[in-house]
Amino acid sequence: MAVGRMSKFIEITSTTPTKDAEGFATHSDTVLANVRAYMDERRGDEKWANMAAFSTATALFRFRSIPGVVIGTSLSIICDGIRYRIISAETVKGRGMYIDCLCERQEGTVR
Repeated sequence: MAVGRMSKFIEITSTTPTKDAEGFATHSDTVLANVRAYMDERRGDEKWANMAAFSTATALFRFRSIPGVVIGTSLSIICDGIRYRIISAETVKGRGMYIDCLCERQEGTVR
């Protein structure tokens, strides 16, 4: 993967619940890493058609593996101010150099 294709800056975050002084639970983000990544949005080509098992995935992120950080489904990715929930994370070709994350875009709710 060429560095030129890794043009997006992403934050890998972990959401932790915290209680404020009055006892109400709030969620806060802890940034685990800021890295460059390759991003591929969902579209109707053959590559995305073959990933039918992950029908809710709307984006694919590929980035270099980060020593000491385990990427899993409990983490989120923030790219261009948009939050993505990680659905699947695996190493590319089992070599441990790059990580592929299939993610679902999180939409805000209005009450």
